[in-house]
Amino acid sequence: MTQSEALDILKTGANVFLTGEPGAGKTHTINEYAAYLRAHCIEPAITASTGIAATHLNGVTIHSWSGLGIKSRLTSYDLDKIASTEYIVKRVRSARVLIIDEVSMLSAETLAIIDVICREIKRDPQPFGGLQIILVGDFFQLPPIVKTDLINQNQTTLIEDLSGKFAYESPAWQRANFITCYLTEQYRQDDHSFLSILSAIRRNTFGNEHLRHLETRKIESESAPANAPKLFSHNVDVDRVNSEILAKLPNRPRMFDMSSEGPGGLVDIMKRGCLSPESLCLKTGAAVMFTKNNLKEGFVNGTLGVVLGFDKLNNSPVVKTRNGRRIKVEPMDWTVEENGRVRARLTQRPLRLAWAITVHKSQGVSLDEAVVDLSQVFEFGQGYVALSRVRRLSGLHLLGWNERAFQVHPEVLAKDEMFRAASDSAKIAFANLAGSELEIMHRDFLVACGGRFDSVGFGVFGAKRKGKKKKFN
Repeated sequence: MTQSEALDILKTGANVFLTGEPGAGKTHTINEYAAYLRAHCIEPAITASTGIAATHLNGVTIHSWSGLGIKSRLTSYDLDKIASTEYIVKRVRSARVLIIDEVSMLSAETLAIIDVICREIKRDPQPFGGLQIILVGDFFQLPPIVKTDLINQNQTTLIEDLSGKFAYESPAWQRANFITCYLTEQYRQDDHSFLSILSAIRRNTFGNEHLRHLETRKIESESAPANAPKLFSHNVDVDRVNSEILAKLPNRPRMFDMSSEGPGGLVDIMKRGCLSPESLCLKTGAAVMFTKNNLKEGFVNGTLGVVLGFDKLNNSPVVKTRNGRRIKVEPMDWTVEENGRVRARLTQRPLRLAWAITVHKSQGVSLDEAVVDLSQVFEFGQGYVALSRVRRLSGLHLLGWNERAFQVHPEVLAKDEMFRAASDSAKIAFANLAGSELEIMHRDFLVACGGRFDSVGFGVFGAKRKGKKKKFN
């Protein structure tokens, strides 16, 4: 399915599971849909299962948005407290569209809890209280971490014990009748041989031929490119490598501290998810990676460079990127917005040391080059995530791997075939609709949400056409 086909389905107000391989444009499609809704005066609730993903979307974690917080269980007391908290009630009742990114890391139980909270607050028995629910992600990515809530583990919960781990195993998923939109275009990698390796891992057809290709990228640690980021499965390796290399540089260190504003709990969540550290220590010669997008200045999240020095006027680091561009790096903001209002803000230089990062921190980042150590991989999907961060095979340098590195979860493998088939069916069904019928569905959803409708319409991806607007109450 193409992005434009998925967008047409999203505009109907249907509950959608938007998936596809890394680089297929899931985030781009969601951003375009959000822009379309805002153009019609509908503010979507943009959330994610993790703080990292939330900062990429300028959103908030689903746990924060729903009022669930750090809890992993929901008791009657918890639900009553959430449903009596004014600001939570206000934002849930005002929401019409709820987007949850990185659904692979959302547990089945948490999805069920979100469903209960929305139905309770909206006083609507429909799934998720009648909200349009859009789940975004790829179940071949990192799976959910199931935590035990020590506070209320002995209390009676409103959610029955779920044997399933993944969100698609939740009864809330079944009740919501999601339409699967499986994006098949590829925008991140332009290396067909590398794409075939990644596809083989997804389909569990990875064999000797693919391994031989990867073996050509095997290197020894001492021959690793000095300025290429290193991906490890464990934080201890990341911290060790970055500290060791930074300490060896002879130049004077410069410190850049993060500033913040907003509720303490929300700020803490944002800090944990932000790719730039609270205290950023840099030296001339340090390998760095940009952690935000700024197309005007010529960098995106994942752009690599080296610190050339520091501006004499305000001490700003000057970074030379791989393509030779020199950028004076000024502070940027990470924000969480709600109904057009900034609830919390972090301000920091959009940089981090890039000699090494964890595979978890790399999820959602595209890299031109990376040194990858898969010898300590311990989770299904971890190796796949690490490999798929790199745009092409020539940019991959492998230190090693273990037997799990190229494995995918067998349950996800079987489910993926079902998702592909469901997406194909949806594509055919919507292709058979007359254009006028689809436009009527788009209009009806906007009207139902209390939005504005352009009688001429919007082009694909929100390109506004001229036409008189009518407001529906």
